[in-house]
Amino acid sequence: MRSGRIQSSASCSASSSSTFPHPPCLSSASRHCKFPRLLSPRALSLSQRVSRNCLVPETTQFSFSKQSSTNKKRLFPVNVGALVTSNTEAISTGPLVAEEKIGVLLLNLGGPETLDDVQPFLFNLFADPDIIRLPRLFRFLQKPLAQFISVLRAPKSKEGYASIGGGSPLRRITDDQAEELRKSLWAKDVPAKVYVGMRYWHPFTEEAIEQIKKDGITKLVVLPLYPQFSISTSGSSLRLLESIFRDDEYLVNMQHTVIPSWYQREGYIKSMANLIEKELQKFDRPEKVVIFFSAHGVPLAYVEEAGDPYKAEMEECVDLIIEELEKRKITNAYTLAYQSRVGPVEWLKPYTDDTIVDLGRKGVKGLLAVPISFVSEHIETLEEIDVEYKELALESGIQDWGRVPALGCEPMFISDLADAVIESLPYVGAMAVSNLEARQSLVPLGSVEELLATYDSQRRELPAPVTVWEWGWTKSAETWNGRAAMLAVLVLLLLEVTTGEGFLHQWGILPLFH
Repeated sequence: MRSGRIQSSASCSASSSSTFPHPPCLSSASRHCKFPRLLSPRALSLSQRVSRNCLVPETTQFSFSKQSSTNKKRLFPVNVGALVTSNTEAISTGPLVAEEKIGVLLLNLGGPETLDDVQPFLFNLFADPDIIRLPRLFRFLQKPLAQFISVLRAPKSKEGYASIGGGSPLRRITDDQAEELRKSLWAKDVPAKVYVGMRYWHPFTEEAIEQIKKDGITKLVVLPLYPQFSISTSGSSLRLLESIFRDDEYLVNMQHTVIPSWYQREGYIKSMANLIEKELQKFDRPEKVVIFFSAHGVPLAYVEEAGDPYKAEMEECVDLIIEELEKRKITNAYTLAYQSRVGPVEWLKPYTDDTIVDLGRKGVKGLLAVPISFVSEHIETLEEIDVEYKELALESGIQDWGRVPALGCEPMFISDLADAVIESLPYVGAMAVSNLEARQSLVPLGSVEELLATYDSQRRELPAPVTVWEWGWTKSAETWNGRAAMLAVLVLLLLEVTTGEGFLHQWGILPLFH
């Protein structure tokens, strides 16, 4: 009898059934195309010929429902979708030619490399409207709020980064992954250049795009290093790309393909199963160990209101890994929880810390943590999981603790990413032709936002990244002076409201609102 999913007493608050479209594999389109469309039945029939481990996700609507541990079914029956091109006048369905220059852009979060980088990094993070979603009426507070939070959290964050060596290893590891991916592509006869673009720290996505233009790249594959799609990770990076591409004629005319998620790929699933199997063997009684998948959380509203597919993709990803382990006669009990919540709002449940305590109460003695949403080691694996959650587990009665390392540069994983890139290149032209024959509008890169959610119907300019703190009369300094002034006014207003004293009360202004 197999051991199934362990249900934590901290119930999952997300609705068990919701319907929304799965993100397709997107490319830029004709500059005249404004709205995305799903594939027609004819285009779907063509797309269904794609193999199971192809990068192209489905675009049909579907419902998500809880799957029992004894009767798991794939949430996505087949991996199909549309790849389209920005260059509709010269679509090529043949093999790549020597004159074409191929590039791959890896997108990732970024992280501070020194303790001095922590506060501006946090500001860039919380200034992103896809990270903190303020009501439309209060969006003018986005940057002052980001500054306030970054100043407030910087001391504790610095302690965490100091404990892992004084900075995040994310850039170094991502650079290593880019180099290994480049070698794998060349070994497969695809002479591509690989670039790294970080969302919130160097090298910023803007820097990578400038290098791509300098190198004269003609075909670009955009590959976010997030296995599962979320509007707060891959979605935010793609929105930034859209704003960069929008007014650049070179980029608009360059054929490019986006791989929004790839958690279903066979190479990824088997690589994760390999690491889990290896770490289980380090326990005295491997069969008694609970496999504890810990994913980065997102606010519950992202899923229930904005239609973020992250939760559904995460649950299916865990199911696929468990199915692979069962093929190897590994039938350990397992569970999934969500970590790294910030602020007072409700996030996806069950929470990792609550689940660890609950497992300890239930008598679990061996626990193997699996960072399911990370492919690189960083602060949330090295400090949050390895230190905070390990201490909590031992305090809760769990005696044996282990942790699966992030994939990093695992050869099978890197080779599979290279295959995903290669598979995407021919479809840039071929699938665009099938779409046109089916009378479907081409899907623009910027349609990710509209396709997944209508939470923001008006375009917003994303804030320019901040690298250093400046004062004086420079353009950057004036921006910071304005932010400081807005923050000061906000703080004074809050003090007046909470204490009932201050110059607004003295002038008789604030009491008018009581």
